[in-house]
Amino acid sequence: MLVPDRKAVRELLTRYASLRIAQAERNTPATARELDDVSYTLCVMMGTSDISDAIAKADVLLLTKGRSTAEGSTAADTDGENGLTLVG
Repeated sequence: MLVPDRKAVRELLTRYASLRIAQAERNTPATARELDDVSYTLCVMMGTSDISDAIAKADVLLLTKGRSTAEGSTAADTDGENGLTLVG
């Protein structure tokens, strides 16, 4: 099974959160359209059809340590993971 790139997932989640804030502050057609696009992309990337499920799966992905490397570190250790989550 293919696993989405953690950095790409993190960037999408960040963009999603920013757009939700922007939409709450001032709902514009452009913001709504971009939020729809980011939501769709996140759902496709996480293999879901519901944004809540996609966010939950993304959170699990970002919390899960990657496979061990030859140096003994994990992929999560080397790609900037810090253990923070975007959903609770």
